[in-house]
Amino acid sequence: MDENTDSVNDQLTQYAVQLSIEESIEANNSASQYNERFLSPSQENRQIVESIRQGEVFALQQLIEHKFAFDEADEKGWFPLHEAAVQPIQQVLEIVLDSSYKTIWHQRTEDGDTPLTLAATAGILGNVQALLEKRICPNVTNNRGETPLLIAVKKYSLEMVSVLLQHGALINRPCVRRWTAMHEAAKQGHDDMVALLLRNNGSVNQKDGYGVTPVAIAAAFGHCSILEHLIHKGGDVHAQADDGASVLFEAAEGGNPDCITALLEYGANPNEPDNSGHLPIHRAAQGGHYLALKLLVLRTRKSAIEKSGINPIHSAAEGGSSQCLELLIESEFDVNALLDEEIAESYDDKRRSALFIAVSNNDIECTELLLKGGALPNRDPLSCLLVAVRSGNHELVRLLLHHGANVNSYFLLINDTHFPTAIQYALNDEMMLRLLLNNGYNVQICFDCVHSDSVGSFLPWPRVEPRSYITSFCEFITVSWLSHLVGRVVRVLIDYVDYVSFCVKLKPVLEKQKEWPEILDIIENPRRLKHLCRLKIRKHVAQRRLQDPECLASLPLPPVLVDYILYKDYDLYGRGLDSQYQ
Repeated sequence: MDENTDSVNDQLTQYAVQLSIEESIEANNSASQYNERFLSPSQENRQIVESIRQGEVFALQQLIEHKFAFDEADEKGWFPLHEAAVQPIQQVLEIVLDSSYKTIWHQRTEDGDTPLTLAATAGILGNVQALLEKRICPNVTNNRGETPLLIAVKKYSLEMVSVLLQHGALINRPCVRRWTAMHEAAKQGHDDMVALLLRNNGSVNQKDGYGVTPVAIAAAFGHCSILEHLIHKGGDVHAQADDGASVLFEAAEGGNPDCITALLEYGANPNEPDNSGHLPIHRAAQGGHYLALKLLVLRTRKSAIEKSGINPIHSAAEGGSSQCLELLIESEFDVNALLDEEIAESYDDKRRSALFIAVSNNDIECTELLLKGGALPNRDPLSCLLVAVRSGNHELVRLLLHHGANVNSYFLLINDTHFPTAIQYALNDEMMLRLLLNNGYNVQICFDCVHSDSVGSFLPWPRVEPRSYITSFCEFITVSWLSHLVGRVVRVLIDYVDYVSFCVKLKPVLEKQKEWPEILDIIENPRRLKHLCRLKIRKHVAQRRLQDPECLASLPLPPVLVDYILYKDYDLYGRGLDSQYQ
Protein backbone atom coordinates (compact mmCIF):
# COMPACT_ATOMS: atom_id res chain seq x y z
CA MET A 1 0.00 0.00 0.00
CA ASP A 2 2.97 2.32 0.60
CA GLU A 3 4.69 1.72 -2.73
CA ASN A 4 5.04 5.40 -3.67
CA THR A 5 6.00 6.41 -0.15
CA ASP A 6 8.54 3.59 0.00
CA SER A 7 9.90 4.68 -3.40
CA VAL A 8 10.43 8.25 -2.19
CA ASN A 9 11.98 7.02 1.06
CA ASP A 10 14.25 4.67 -0.88
CA GLN A 11 15.43 7.55 -3.06
CA LEU A 12 16.10 9.71 -0.03
CA THR A 13 17.84 6.85 1.73
CA GLN A 14 19.94 6.22 -1.36
CA TYR A 15 20.86 9.90 -1.47
CA ALA A 16 21.79 9.87 2.21
CA VAL A 17 23.89 6.73 1.74
CA GLN A 18 25.62 8.26 -1.28
CA LEU A 19 26.30 11.44 0.67
CA SER A 20 27.64 9.40 3.57
CA ILE A 21 29.91 7.44 1.25
CA GLU A 22 31.22 10.63 -0.31
CA GLU A 23 31.86 12.12 3.13
CA SER A 24 33.55 8.90 4.22
CA ILE A 25 35.78 8.91 1.14
CA GLU A 26 36.60 12.57 1.70
CA ALA A 27 37.32 11.91 5.36
CA ASN A 28 39.46 8.89 4.51
CA ASN A 29 41.37 10.86 1.91
CA SER A 30 41.88 13.64 4.42
CA ALA A 31 42.92 11.12 7.05
CA SER A 32 45.21 9.41 4.56
CA GLN A 33 46.86 12.69 3.67
CA TYR A 34 47.09 13.52 7.36
CA ASN A 35 48.59 10.13 8.24
CA GLU A 36 51.15 10.50 5.49
CA ARG A 37 52.42 13.66 7.09
CA PHE A 38 51.71 12.53 10.66
CA LEU A 39 54.65 12.62 13.01
CA SER A 40 54.55 11.19 16.48
CA PRO A 41 53.84 13.98 19.03
CA SER A 42 56.78 15.25 20.97
CA GLN A 43 57.35 14.58 24.65
CA GLU A 44 56.35 18.17 25.40
CA ASN A 45 53.04 17.71 23.54
CA ARG A 46 52.22 14.60 25.52
CA GLN A 47 52.96 16.46 28.76
CA ILE A 48 50.67 19.32 27.70
CA VAL A 49 47.81 16.94 26.82
CA GLU A 50 48.19 15.11 30.12
CA SER A 51 48.15 18.38 32.07
CA ILE A 52 45.00 19.46 30.21
CA ARG A 53 43.23 16.18 30.97
CA GLN A 54 44.23 16.32 34.63
CA GLY A 55 43.25 19.99 34.93
CA GLU A 56 46.71 20.94 36.22
CA VAL A 57 46.82 24.69 35.59
CA PHE A 58 50.24 25.27 37.19
CA ALA A 59 51.92 22.46 35.23
CA LEU A 60 50.34 23.76 32.04
CA GLN A 61 51.68 27.25 32.68
CA GLN A 62 55.17 25.80 32.98
CA LEU A 63 54.81 24.27 29.49
CA ILE A 64 53.59 27.32 27.52
CA GLU A 65 57.15 28.13 26.53
CA HIS A 66 57.06 25.07 24.25
CA LYS A 67 54.77 26.79 21.75
CA PHE A 68 55.66 24.35 18.97
CA ALA A 69 54.10 21.50 21.00
CA PHE A 70 50.68 23.21 20.89
CA ASP A 71 50.85 22.88 17.09
CA GLU A 72 51.12 19.07 17.18
CA ALA A 73 48.21 16.66 16.82
CA ASP A 74 47.78 13.00 17.71
CA GLU A 75 46.78 10.22 15.34
CA LYS A 76 43.09 11.27 15.61
CA GLY A 77 43.85 14.83 14.57
CA TRP A 78 43.35 16.21 18.07
CA PHE A 79 45.44 19.25 18.98
CA PRO A 80 45.82 20.35 22.63
CA LEU A 81 43.12 22.96 21.94
CA HIS A 82 40.60 20.22 21.13
CA GLU A 83 41.45 18.52 24.42
CA ALA A 84 41.05 21.79 26.28
CA ALA A 85 37.65 22.45 24.69
CA VAL A 86 36.08 19.32 26.21
CA GLN A 87 37.39 19.68 29.78
CA PRO A 88 35.49 21.79 32.34
CA ILE A 89 38.17 24.19 33.64
CA GLN A 90 37.88 27.44 31.70
CA GLN A 91 41.31 28.69 32.78
CA VAL A 92 42.90 25.64 31.13
CA LEU A 93 41.19 26.49 27.85
CA GLU A 94 42.25 30.14 28.06
CA ILE A 95 45.90 29.16 28.59
CA VAL A 96 45.83 26.77 25.63
CA LEU A 97 44.04 29.33 23.44
CA ASP A 98 46.66 31.98 24.17
CA SER A 99 49.46 29.48 23.56
CA SER A 100 48.09 28.14 20.26
CA TYR A 101 48.46 29.69 16.84
CA LYS A 102 45.22 31.21 15.50
CA THR A 103 45.30 28.75 12.64
CA ILE A 104 44.58 26.01 15.19
CA TRP A 105 41.41 27.71 16.44
CA HIS A 106 39.36 26.40 13.52
CA GLN A 107 41.30 23.18 12.98
CA ARG A 108 39.18 20.03 12.59
CA THR A 109 39.81 16.65 14.13
CA GLU A 110 39.85 13.54 11.96
CA ASP A 111 36.09 13.25 12.74
CA GLY A 112 35.49 16.79 11.50
CA ASP A 113 34.96 18.56 14.85
CA THR A 114 36.34 22.00 15.68
CA PRO A 115 37.11 23.21 19.21
CA LEU A 116 33.80 25.12 19.25
CA THR A 117 31.64 22.19 18.10
CA LEU A 118 33.41 19.95 20.63
CA ALA A 119 32.75 22.41 23.46
CA ALA A 120 29.09 22.68 22.43
CA THR A 121 28.74 18.90 22.23
CA ALA A 122 30.31 18.58 25.70
CA GLY A 123 27.74 21.11 26.94
CA ILE A 124 30.38 23.33 28.58
CA LEU A 125 28.98 26.87 28.40
CA GLY A 126 32.12 28.57 29.80
CA ASN A 127 34.31 27.05 27.11
CA VAL A 128 31.86 28.07 24.38
CA GLN A 129 31.89 31.64 25.72
CA ALA A 130 35.70 31.69 25.92
CA LEU A 131 36.03 30.55 22.30
CA LEU A 132 33.43 33.04 21.06
CA GLU A 133 35.15 35.89 22.90
CA LYS A 134 38.23 35.11 20.82
CA ARG A 135 36.00 35.91 17.81
CA ILE A 136 35.92 32.32 16.61
CA CYS A 137 33.20 32.03 14.01
CA PRO A 138 29.97 30.80 15.68
CA ASN A 139 28.76 29.19 12.45
CA VAL A 140 31.58 26.72 11.97
CA THR A 141 30.25 23.20 11.37
CA ASN A 142 31.31 19.63 11.88
CA ASN A 143 31.32 16.97 9.15
CA ARG A 144 27.54 16.53 9.54
CA GLY A 145 27.02 20.20 8.84
CA GLU A 146 25.83 20.79 12.42
CA THR A 147 26.45 24.28 13.75
CA PRO A 148 27.17 24.91 17.44
CA LEU A 149 23.66 26.42 17.62
CA LEU A 150 22.02 23.23 16.40
CA ILE A 151 24.14 21.22 18.82
CA ALA A 152 23.16 23.51 21.70
CA VAL A 153 19.47 23.09 20.86
CA LYS A 154 19.92 19.31 20.85
CA LYS A 155 21.56 19.62 24.28
CA TYR A 156 18.63 21.79 25.42
CA SER A 157 20.96 24.50 26.67
CA LEU A 158 19.05 27.78 26.63
CA GLU A 159 22.03 29.76 27.93
CA MET A 160 24.36 28.37 25.28
CA VAL A 161 21.83 29.12 22.54
CA SER A 162 21.49 32.70 23.84
CA VAL A 163 25.27 33.18 23.92
CA LEU A 164 25.68 31.84 20.38
CA LEU A 165 22.91 34.08 19.07
CA GLN A 166 24.48 37.10 20.80
CA HIS A 167 27.74 36.33 19.01
CA GLY A 168 26.17 36.19 15.57
CA ALA A 169 25.09 32.55 15.10
CA LEU A 170 22.89 32.19 12.02
CA ILE A 171 19.62 30.90 13.39
CA ASN A 172 18.30 29.40 10.16
CA ARG A 173 21.51 27.82 8.89
CA PRO A 174 20.77 24.15 8.09
CA CYS A 175 22.94 21.09 8.47
CA VAL A 176 23.66 18.62 5.66
CA ARG A 177 20.10 17.25 5.94
CA ARG A 178 18.75 20.82 5.71
CA TRP A 179 17.68 20.45 9.36
CA THR A 180 17.64 23.72 11.30
CA ALA A 181 17.69 24.66 14.96
CA MET A 182 13.94 25.34 14.72
CA HIS A 183 13.31 21.83 13.37
CA GLU A 184 15.26 20.40 16.29
CA ALA A 185 13.46 22.55 18.86
CA ALA A 186 10.08 21.53 17.44
CA LYS A 187 11.14 17.89 17.67
CA GLN A 188 12.43 18.17 21.24
CA GLY A 189 9.21 19.81 22.40
CA HIS A 190 10.65 22.51 24.65
CA ASP A 191 8.36 25.57 24.57
CA ASP A 192 10.96 27.91 26.02
CA MET A 193 13.55 26.92 23.42
CA VAL A 194 11.07 27.46 20.58
CA ALA A 195 10.09 30.84 22.05
CA LEU A 196 13.76 31.88 22.24
CA LEU A 197 14.36 30.96 18.61
CA LEU A 198 11.18 32.71 17.49
CA ARG A 199 12.25 35.91 19.29
CA ASN A 200 15.42 35.75 17.22
CA ASN A 201 13.60 35.36 13.90
CA GLY A 202 13.73 31.60 13.58
CA SER A 203 11.91 30.44 10.45
CA VAL A 204 8.74 28.43 11.00
CA ASN A 205 8.32 27.41 7.35
CA GLN A 206 11.87 26.49 6.30
CA LYS A 207 11.94 22.97 4.85
CA ASP A 208 14.46 20.23 5.62
CA GLY A 209 15.91 17.79 3.10
CA TYR A 210 12.58 15.96 2.89
CA GLY A 211 10.54 19.12 2.51
CA VAL A 212 9.25 19.00 6.09
CA THR A 213 8.69 22.23 8.04
CA PRO A 214 9.08 22.77 11.80
CA VAL A 215 5.27 22.99 11.96
CA ALA A 216 5.01 19.46 10.57
CA ILE A 217 7.74 18.25 12.92
CA ALA A 218 5.86 19.57 15.94
CA ALA A 219 2.70 17.86 14.66
CA ALA A 220 4.50 14.57 14.01
CA PHE A 221 6.00 14.47 17.51
CA GLY A 222 2.74 15.47 19.17
CA HIS A 223 3.82 18.80 20.68
CA CYS A 224 0.50 20.61 20.48
CA SER A 225 1.45 23.80 22.35
CA ILE A 226 4.49 24.29 20.11
CA LEU A 227 2.39 23.51 17.04
CA GLU A 228 -0.09 26.26 17.92
CA HIS A 229 2.72 28.68 18.78
CA LEU A 230 4.34 28.11 15.38
CA ILE A 231 0.99 28.53 13.61
CA HIS A 232 0.40 31.82 15.42
CA LYS A 233 3.82 32.95 14.19
CA GLY A 234 2.89 32.26 10.57
CA GLY A 235 3.36 28.51 10.29
CA ASP A 236 1.67 27.09 7.21
CA VAL A 237 -0.83 24.35 8.10
CA HIS A 238 -1.20 23.54 4.38
CA ALA A 239 2.50 22.93 3.74
CA GLN A 240 3.40 19.61 2.08
CA ALA A 241 6.61 17.63 2.20
CA ASP A 242 8.35 16.30 -0.90
CA ASP A 243 6.37 13.07 -0.65
CA GLY A 244 3.12 15.04 -0.56
CA ALA A 245 2.52 14.49 3.16
CA SER A 246 0.58 17.36 4.71
CA VAL A 247 1.02 18.69 8.23
CA LEU A 248 -2.18 16.88 9.18
CA PHE A 249 -0.77 13.69 7.68
CA GLU A 250 2.29 14.03 9.90
CA ALA A 251 0.05 14.66 12.91
CA ALA A 252 -1.95 11.52 12.10
CA GLU A 253 1.28 9.54 12.04
CA GLY A 254 2.23 11.01 15.41
CA GLY A 255 -1.21 10.18 16.77
CA ASN A 256 -1.76 13.12 19.14
CA PRO A 257 -5.51 13.91 18.96
CA ASP A 258 -4.94 17.46 20.30
CA CYS A 259 -2.64 18.23 17.37
CA ILE A 260 -5.19 16.88 14.93
CA THR A 261 -7.99 18.89 16.53
CA ALA A 262 -5.90 22.06 16.39
CA LEU A 263 -4.99 21.55 12.73
CA LEU A 264 -8.59 20.87 11.76
CA GLU A 265 -9.63 24.05 13.53
CA TYR A 266 -7.01 25.98 11.57
CA GLY A 267 -8.36 24.63 8.29
CA ALA A 268 -6.17 21.59 7.54
CA ASN A 269 -7.75 19.32 4.92
CA PRO A 270 -8.26 15.69 6.04
CA ASN A 271 -9.10 14.66 2.45
CA GLU A 272 -5.76 15.64 0.94
CA PRO A 273 -3.65 12.59 0.01
CA ASP A 274 0.10 12.26 -0.16
CA ASN A 275 1.87 11.22 -3.36
CA SER A 276 1.06 7.54 -2.73
CA GLY A 277 -2.65 8.27 -2.34
CA HIS A 278 -2.76 7.78 1.42
CA LEU A 279 -4.91 10.03 3.57
CA PRO A 280 -4.35 11.03 7.20
CA ILE A 281 -7.01 8.49 8.22
CA HIS A 282 -4.92 5.70 6.68
CA ARG A 283 -1.84 6.76 8.63
CA ALA A 284 -3.73 6.98 11.93
CA ALA A 285 -5.29 3.55 11.37
CA GLN A 286 -1.99 1.92 10.49
CA GLY A 287 -0.24 3.53 13.44
CA GLY A 288 -2.87 2.27 15.85
CA HIS A 289 -3.78 5.78 17.00
CA TYR A 290 -7.34 5.21 18.21
CA LEU A 291 -8.24 8.73 19.37
CA ALA A 292 -6.73 10.31 16.27
CA LEU A 293 -8.60 7.86 14.07
CA LYS A 294 -11.84 8.59 15.90
CA LEU A 295 -11.52 12.27 14.94
CA LEU A 296 -10.59 11.58 11.33
CA VAL A 297 -13.42 9.08 10.80
CA LEU A 298 -15.85 11.95 11.31
CA ARG A 299 -14.05 14.36 8.96
CA THR A 300 -12.88 12.19 6.07
CA ARG A 301 -15.12 11.89 3.02
CA LYS A 302 -15.96 8.43 1.75
CA SER A 303 -15.35 9.67 -1.80
CA ALA A 304 -11.77 10.60 -0.89
CA ILE A 305 -11.23 7.11 0.55
CA GLU A 306 -12.64 5.46 -2.56
CA LYS A 307 -10.42 7.61 -4.78
CA SER A 308 -7.34 6.54 -2.80
CA GLY A 309 -7.97 2.88 -3.63
CA ILE A 310 -7.22 1.88 -0.05
CA ASN A 311 -9.70 1.43 2.76
CA PRO A 312 -8.67 2.37 6.33
CA ILE A 313 -9.64 -1.22 7.18
CA HIS A 314 -6.60 -2.32 5.15
CA SER A 315 -4.38 0.13 7.02
CA ALA A 316 -5.57 -1.01 10.45
CA ALA A 317 -4.99 -4.64 9.46
CA GLU A 318 -1.54 -3.75 8.16
CA GLY A 319 -0.64 -2.07 11.44
CA GLY A 320 -2.15 -4.88 13.51
CA SER A 321 -4.30 -2.50 15.53
CA SER A 322 -7.33 -4.46 16.73
CA GLN A 323 -8.71 -1.43 18.58
CA CYS A 324 -8.64 0.73 15.43
CA LEU A 325 -10.03 -2.12 13.39
CA GLU A 326 -12.92 -2.51 15.80
CA LEU A 327 -13.64 1.23 15.63
CA LEU A 328 -13.74 1.14 11.82
CA ILE A 329 -16.03 -1.87 11.79
CA GLU A 330 -18.35 -0.16 14.28
CA SER A 331 -18.27 2.92 12.03
CA GLU A 332 -19.56 0.72 9.20
CA PHE A 333 -16.45 0.66 7.06
CA ASP A 334 -16.63 -2.24 4.61
CA VAL A 335 -14.65 -5.23 5.88
CA ASN A 336 -14.81 -6.68 2.36
CA ALA A 337 -13.42 -3.60 0.62
CA LEU A 338 -10.76 -4.52 -1.93
CA LEU A 339 -7.51 -2.80 -2.73
CA ASP A 340 -7.46 -1.01 -6.06
CA GLU A 341 -6.29 -3.40 -8.79
CA GLU A 342 -3.26 -1.28 -9.60
CA ILE A 343 -2.18 -1.31 -5.95
CA ALA A 344 -2.84 -5.05 -5.65
CA GLU A 345 -0.69 -5.71 -8.72
CA SER A 346 2.29 -4.20 -6.92
CA TYR A 347 2.28 -7.19 -4.54
CA ASP A 348 3.59 -10.57 -5.63
CA ASP A 349 0.64 -12.30 -3.94
CA LYS A 350 -1.90 -9.91 -5.58
CA ARG A 351 -3.57 -9.32 -2.20
CA ARG A 352 -6.89 -7.50 -2.23
CA SER A 353 -8.62 -7.87 1.14
CA ALA A 354 -7.89 -6.67 4.66
CA LEU A 355 -8.41 -10.24 5.83
CA PHE A 356 -5.53 -11.40 3.64
CA ILE A 357 -3.28 -8.75 5.21
CA ALA A 358 -4.20 -9.83 8.74
CA VAL A 359 -3.63 -13.49 7.91
CA SER A 360 -0.30 -12.68 6.23
CA ASN A 361 0.77 -10.95 9.43
CA ASN A 362 -0.21 -14.02 11.49
CA ASP A 363 -2.51 -11.69 13.39
CA ILE A 364 -5.13 -13.89 15.05
CA GLU A 365 -6.93 -11.07 16.87
CA CYS A 366 -7.44 -8.90 13.77
CA THR A 367 -8.37 -11.94 11.69
CA GLU A 368 -11.05 -12.91 14.18
CA LEU A 369 -12.42 -9.36 14.29
CA LEU A 370 -12.68 -9.22 10.51
CA LEU A 371 -14.32 -12.62 10.23
CA LYS A 372 -16.84 -11.79 12.94
CA GLY A 373 -17.49 -8.52 11.14
CA GLY A 374 -18.47 -10.42 8.02
CA ALA A 375 -15.20 -10.63 6.07
CA LEU A 376 -15.34 -13.22 3.29
CA PRO A 377 -12.33 -15.57 3.30
CA ASN A 378 -12.30 -16.51 -0.41
CA ARG A 379 -11.93 -13.16 -2.21
CA ASP A 380 -8.17 -13.06 -2.88
CA PRO A 381 -6.33 -14.70 -5.81
CA LEU A 382 -4.21 -16.51 -3.23
CA SER A 383 -6.55 -17.98 -0.63
CA CYS A 384 -6.19 -16.68 2.92
CA LEU A 385 -6.39 -20.30 4.02
CA LEU A 386 -3.37 -21.28 1.95
CA VAL A 387 -1.37 -18.46 3.54
CA ALA A 388 -2.37 -19.59 7.03
CA VAL A 389 -1.59 -23.25 6.30
CA ARG A 390 1.79 -22.37 4.87
CA SER A 391 2.65 -20.33 7.97
CA GLY A 392 1.72 -23.30 10.15
CA ASN A 393 -0.74 -21.29 12.22
CA HIS A 394 -3.36 -23.79 13.36
CA GLU A 395 -5.59 -21.24 15.06
CA LEU A 396 -5.78 -19.06 11.96
CA VAL A 397 -6.65 -22.10 9.88
CA ARG A 398 -9.35 -23.11 12.35
CA LEU A 399 -10.87 -19.61 12.30
CA LEU A 400 -10.87 -19.41 8.51
CA LEU A 401 -12.38 -22.85 8.08
CA HIS A 402 -15.05 -22.11 10.66
CA HIS A 403 -16.02 -19.01 8.67
CA GLY A 404 -16.25 -20.77 5.33
CA ALA A 405 -12.77 -20.71 3.81
CA ASN A 406 -12.61 -23.06 0.84
CA VAL A 407 -10.42 -25.96 1.93
CA ASN A 408 -10.36 -27.23 -1.67
CA SER A 409 -9.07 -24.01 -3.26
CA TYR A 410 -6.35 -23.87 -5.90
CA PHE A 411 -3.73 -21.23 -6.53
CA LEU A 412 -3.05 -21.68 -10.21
CA LEU A 413 -0.57 -18.81 -10.50
CA ILE A 414 2.00 -20.88 -8.62
CA ASN A 415 1.31 -24.51 -9.44
CA ASP A 416 -0.78 -26.77 -11.67
CA THR A 417 -1.93 -29.62 -9.50
CA HIS A 418 -4.83 -32.00 -9.88
CA PHE A 419 -5.41 -31.92 -6.11
CA PRO A 420 -6.34 -28.85 -3.98
CA THR A 421 -3.29 -26.81 -2.98
CA ALA A 422 -3.55 -26.69 0.83
CA ILE A 423 -2.26 -30.22 1.47
CA GLN A 424 1.13 -29.32 -0.01
CA TYR A 425 1.90 -27.18 3.04
CA ALA A 426 0.68 -29.71 5.64
CA LEU A 427 2.54 -32.87 4.70
CA ASN A 428 4.92 -32.66 7.64
CA ASP A 429 2.32 -31.50 10.18
CA GLU A 430 -0.28 -34.12 11.06
CA MET A 431 -2.21 -31.70 13.23
CA MET A 432 -2.59 -29.31 10.29
CA LEU A 433 -3.28 -32.16 7.91
CA ARG A 434 -6.09 -33.53 10.10
CA LEU A 435 -7.51 -30.01 10.46
CA LEU A 436 -7.86 -29.76 6.69
CA LEU A 437 -9.18 -33.28 6.23
CA ASN A 438 -11.72 -32.99 9.04
CA ASN A 439 -13.12 -29.88 7.38
CA GLY A 440 -13.85 -31.47 4.03
CA TYR A 441 -10.63 -31.60 2.07
CA ASN A 442 -11.23 -33.71 -1.05
CA VAL A 443 -9.08 -36.72 -0.27
CA GLN A 444 -10.46 -38.91 -3.05
CA ILE A 445 -8.98 -36.68 -5.72
CA CYS A 446 -5.50 -37.38 -4.35
CA PHE A 447 -5.85 -41.02 -5.47
CA ASP A 448 -7.15 -40.27 -8.98
CA CYS A 449 -4.45 -39.89 -11.56
CA VAL A 450 -3.39 -40.95 -15.04
CA HIS A 451 -1.38 -43.80 -13.54
CA SER A 452 -4.33 -45.27 -11.63
CA ASP A 453 -5.14 -48.93 -11.89
CA SER A 454 -8.38 -48.34 -9.99
CA VAL A 455 -11.53 -49.92 -11.37
CA GLY A 456 -13.55 -46.94 -10.14
CA SER A 457 -14.36 -43.94 -12.24
CA PHE A 458 -12.17 -40.86 -12.25
CA LEU A 459 -13.31 -37.65 -10.64
CA PRO A 460 -13.38 -34.69 -13.01
CA TRP A 461 -10.21 -32.63 -12.92
CA PRO A 462 -10.52 -28.94 -12.08
CA ARG A 463 -10.71 -26.42 -14.86
CA VAL A 464 -7.39 -24.61 -15.25
CA GLU A 465 -5.72 -22.40 -17.78
CA PRO A 466 -4.00 -24.40 -20.52
CA ARG A 467 -0.69 -25.78 -19.31
CA SER A 468 1.68 -28.36 -20.67
CA TYR A 469 1.02 -30.70 -17.76
CA ILE A 470 -1.03 -31.03 -14.56
CA THR A 471 0.66 -32.72 -11.61
CA SER A 472 -1.17 -35.53 -9.87
CA PHE A 473 -0.74 -36.25 -6.16
CA CYS A 474 1.26 -39.42 -6.72
CA GLU A 475 3.79 -37.52 -8.83
CA PHE A 476 4.02 -34.74 -6.26
CA ILE A 477 4.46 -36.91 -3.15
CA THR A 478 6.96 -39.34 -4.66
CA VAL A 479 9.65 -36.81 -5.57
CA SER A 480 12.93 -37.60 -3.86
CA TRP A 481 12.75 -34.84 -1.23
CA LEU A 482 9.21 -35.81 -0.14
CA SER A 483 9.19 -39.57 -0.57
CA HIS A 484 10.09 -40.16 3.10
CA LEU A 485 6.69 -38.70 4.03
CA VAL A 486 4.63 -40.92 1.72
CA GLY A 487 3.79 -43.63 4.24
CA ARG A 488 2.79 -41.27 7.02
CA VAL A 489 0.65 -39.03 4.77
CA VAL A 490 -1.15 -41.86 2.96
CA ARG A 491 -1.88 -43.57 6.29
CA VAL A 492 -3.69 -40.43 7.42
CA LEU A 493 -5.49 -39.93 4.10
CA ILE A 494 -7.07 -43.39 4.02
CA ASP A 495 -8.96 -42.56 7.23
CA TYR A 496 -11.10 -40.28 5.05
CA VAL A 497 -11.98 -42.59 2.14
CA ASP A 498 -13.76 -45.90 1.71
CA TYR A 499 -11.73 -47.91 -0.78
CA VAL A 500 -8.74 -46.80 -2.83
CA SER A 501 -6.28 -48.54 -5.08
CA PHE A 502 -2.76 -47.22 -5.41
CA CYS A 503 -1.39 -46.38 -8.81
CA VAL A 504 1.70 -47.98 -10.25
CA LYS A 505 3.73 -44.90 -9.40
CA LEU A 506 2.66 -44.57 -5.76
CA LYS A 507 2.56 -48.22 -4.71
CA PRO A 508 6.27 -49.10 -5.20
CA VAL A 509 7.26 -46.15 -3.03
CA LEU A 510 4.68 -47.02 -0.38
CA GLU A 511 5.91 -50.59 -0.13
CA LYS A 512 9.26 -49.30 1.17
CA GLN A 513 7.67 -47.35 4.01
CA LYS A 514 7.32 -48.64 7.58
CA GLU A 515 3.59 -47.80 7.50
CA TRP A 516 2.97 -50.15 4.56
CA PRO A 517 1.88 -53.24 6.56
CA GLU A 518 -0.77 -51.21 8.40
CA ILE A 519 -1.93 -49.51 5.17
CA LEU A 520 -2.13 -52.85 3.39
CA ASP A 521 -4.18 -54.36 6.19
CA ILE A 522 -6.69 -51.50 5.97
CA ILE A 523 -7.18 -51.49 2.20
CA GLU A 524 -7.35 -55.28 1.84
CA ASN A 525 -10.12 -55.65 4.42
CA PRO A 526 -13.69 -54.31 4.30
CA ARG A 527 -14.12 -50.95 6.03
CA ARG A 528 -16.41 -50.73 9.04
CA LEU A 529 -20.03 -49.92 8.30
CA LYS A 530 -20.08 -46.91 10.64
CA HIS A 531 -17.09 -45.48 8.81
CA LEU A 532 -18.82 -45.90 5.44
CA CYS A 533 -21.95 -44.27 6.88
CA ARG A 534 -19.86 -41.37 8.12
CA LEU A 535 -18.44 -40.81 4.67
CA LYS A 536 -21.89 -40.94 3.10
CA ILE A 537 -23.33 -38.46 5.60
CA ARG A 538 -20.41 -36.10 5.14
CA LYS A 539 -20.91 -36.20 1.38
CA HIS A 540 -24.58 -35.25 1.68
CA VAL A 541 -24.07 -32.67 4.42
CA ALA A 542 -21.67 -30.69 2.18
CA GLN A 543 -18.44 -28.92 2.98
CA ARG A 544 -19.86 -25.66 4.34
CA ARG A 545 -21.87 -27.44 7.02
CA LEU A 546 -18.88 -29.58 7.96
CA GLN A 547 -16.94 -26.41 8.66
CA ASP A 548 -19.69 -25.03 10.91
CA PRO A 549 -20.19 -27.24 14.00
CA GLU A 550 -23.10 -25.06 15.11
CA CYS A 551 -24.94 -25.94 11.91
CA LEU A 552 -24.43 -29.67 12.46
CA ALA A 553 -25.40 -29.34 16.10
CA SER A 554 -28.82 -28.13 14.99
CA LEU A 555 -29.48 -31.41 13.19
CA PRO A 556 -31.64 -34.01 15.01
CA LEU A 557 -28.61 -36.16 15.82
CA PRO A 558 -27.10 -37.16 19.18
CA PRO A 559 -23.87 -35.27 20.07
CA VAL A 560 -21.83 -38.48 19.95
CA LEU A 561 -22.87 -39.06 16.35
CA VAL A 562 -22.13 -35.45 15.40
CA ASP A 563 -18.66 -35.77 16.92
CA TYR A 564 -18.08 -38.96 14.95
CA ILE A 565 -19.20 -37.37 11.69
CA LEU A 566 -16.82 -34.46 12.35
CA TYR A 567 -13.88 -36.81 13.05
CA LYS A 568 -13.55 -35.41 16.56
CA ASP A 569 -11.47 -38.44 17.48
CA TYR A 570 -8.91 -37.20 14.91
CA ASP A 571 -9.12 -33.52 15.85
CA LEU A 572 -5.59 -33.19 17.21
CA TYR A 573 -5.72 -29.40 17.38
CA GLY A 574 -9.09 -29.28 19.12
CA ARG A 575 -7.89 -31.90 21.59
CA GLY A 576 -4.87 -29.73 22.35
CA LEU A 577 -7.10 -26.71 22.99
CA ASP A 578 -9.34 -28.70 25.31
CA SER A 579 -6.35 -29.85 27.37
CA GLN A 580 -5.20 -26.23 27.79
CA TYR A 581 -8.45 -25.21 29.45
CA GLN A 582 -8.88 -28.26 31.68
